[in-house]
Amino acid sequence: MELHLPVTLPRPKLSVKLFWMAIAFFSVALTAVGFTLYESWKLEGGAAVINDMGSERMRSYRIAYLLAQDPQGRDSGVSSELAVELRRFEEVLAGLKAGDPVRPLVLPRDGEILAELVGVEQQWQQAFKPLVLRIAGGDALQRTQLMPELRVAVESFVERIDQVVRLAEMHNARNISILRYMQFGLILLALVGTVALIQLMFLLVVRPVEGLAGGMQRMTAGDFEVRLPVETRDEFGELAEGFNRMASRLQDIYATLEERVAEKTRDLADRNRELAELYGVAQLLNEPAVTEELCRGFLRRLMVLHGATGGAVRLFDAETRRLHLYAHEGLSEEFASEERCIDMGECLCGVAAQRARSEVDSLDEIAPEIAIDCRRAGYRVVAIFPIRLKGELLGVFNLYFSAPQRITAEDRQMLEALGQHLGVAIENRRLASRDRELAVYEERSLLARELHDSIAQSLAFLNLQVQMLEDSLRRNARGEIGEVLGRIREGVQESYDDVRELLTHFRVRVKQEEDIGSALRHMLERFGQQSGLLTVFEDDGTGVPLQAETQLQVLHILQEALSNVRKHAGAGRVSLAVRRDADYRFTIHDDGHGFDVAAAASASDGHIGLRIMQERAQRIGGRIEVRSGDGGGTTVTLTLPVVQAAAHAAGRPHGVPA
Repeated sequence: MELHLPVTLPRPKLSVKLFWMAIAFFSVALTAVGFTLYESWKLEGGAAVINDMGSERMRSYRIAYLLAQDPQGRDSGVSSELAVELRRFEEVLAGLKAGDPVRPLVLPRDGEILAELVGVEQQWQQAFKPLVLRIAGGDALQRTQLMPELRVAVESFVERIDQVVRLAEMHNARNISILRYMQFGLILLALVGTVALIQLMFLLVVRPVEGLAGGMQRMTAGDFEVRLPVETRDEFGELAEGFNRMASRLQDIYATLEERVAEKTRDLADRNRELAELYGVAQLLNEPAVTEELCRGFLRRLMVLHGATGGAVRLFDAETRRLHLYAHEGLSEEFASEERCIDMGECLCGVAAQRARSEVDSLDEIAPEIAIDCRRAGYRVVAIFPIRLKGELLGVFNLYFSAPQRITAEDRQMLEALGQHLGVAIENRRLASRDRELAVYEERSLLARELHDSIAQSLAFLNLQVQMLEDSLRRNARGEIGEVLGRIREGVQESYDDVRELLTHFRVRVKQEEDIGSALRHMLERFGQQSGLLTVFEDDGTGVPLQAETQLQVLHILQEALSNVRKHAGAGRVSLAVRRDADYRFTIHDDGHGFDVAAAASASDGHIGLRIMQERAQRIGGRIEVRSGDGGGTTVTLTLPVVQAAAHAAGRPHGVPA
């Protein structure tokens, strides 16, 4: 059995059609012009024949004339000229018979003309030429007797030549008529060809383009039922087919436009709901609240949005590998007590936590012995979602449904994202709590150091003086008793001053709108009033305002430096200078007796609080420089960069309270 497959013939292209149409028109025009040139060539050849036959006629008369001019036959010049004319006559006659396409010279292939030319040649060879030769070779008497016969022969021969000329002229006249008809034909061909080309261009190009333009106009006006006829299989046919397919597609799209708009509107509403939910939960997680209240608010919002009956947040303990119920909403006390703590891999929540992925379980579709507590509480669907932070499991949160509930893939993806947000919020509150603990620890450490450097040392001095007083009383050394009591009174007064200074020191707060210069001026004024020393304040330059935390640390450092001046310098004058430029520079100078800086830095008890000042300066990225000498006073300089990147590098953010 033979299988005949359909053969798909290639579609003729419009360019191919136009090419062959131009070739056909060119071929017809070229053929017509070629025939015209051929007829013109024949006319030129016939005219040359007529011209040569006329010259033969004149040459015949010339021969007779030469014979008449020399009746005696004695003139050699006439004889030689006569020989030339005879030879030339025969050459022209031979040329007429052979033709010459270069001139051109073409004897018409007409039978009558050819017969007359043969007659002329025969009459030349048989009658006229022999008679001329006898006259030229005879004596005077013979010339005289033969001249009348020559006259008759010349007239007869010329008449024969004239006959050939007349026939050639008639043939040329016919060729001229043919040429004229051909020219008229060329004109007609040009007209017909032009009309045909215009018609073909209209059929092949203009009409399809107009059809496409009309179809586009109707489609623009909203008529999607428009279709174009496919009349050809060329490019315009392909365009028409493509237009029809496009119109069908647009018609289908327009027919389902309302449905599509409604579907997109529903999708947009769902997306808006999801965005609103994400925004609301994110806003809730950013509110200042304890972690438990944060989790409860998170559960309440999700329960309202998804129609859940209850919810729970369980946090994972990595050491015990257990999940602890941290916060819950809508759960009975009995259910919460039974679900207070579960092992990893236990029940539905433990399995989901172990797999670290979300689970939505319909209790109607799983084994009855699974999730007995959830069944007893009346729940039909349990949704479990992980709480993650940077890929690490922090716990899970549950949504409980008392009726069958379908949670789509989009809802599941959104709830998983909310679980990650909850993980970030829980961890942020843990970090904030740790930061507060660290801040309290650091500040207590600073307080302990300052107490040790001031009050503790004073109390140790007083303890020693009390022992000396007891010894003096036991020995009844009244002179020593008064001296020791004086030192005890001075020690108590100094301790009292230290306590007041510490209280003032740790109550210092910088107003939000107060500049560092104003705060330092007020601090220096209070110091002068309390210590009785002469104070001088200088503030020069401009710079970027310091942050409140940085200003507070600067005040503590400079207060510590002033306290050292009061207690150890024995000065009468203190100056504080502030220079604001690329860096902030704070300089305190006193005119006291000075001290050995190298020895103080190496002392184990942190002499004059240098260690405390250095620690505070490091917290804000600054550095302390101390210059002093015996009797030359002391200069303490705090240099602080405007951009506080160094403070972050020191390991403590600016926002931690001091």
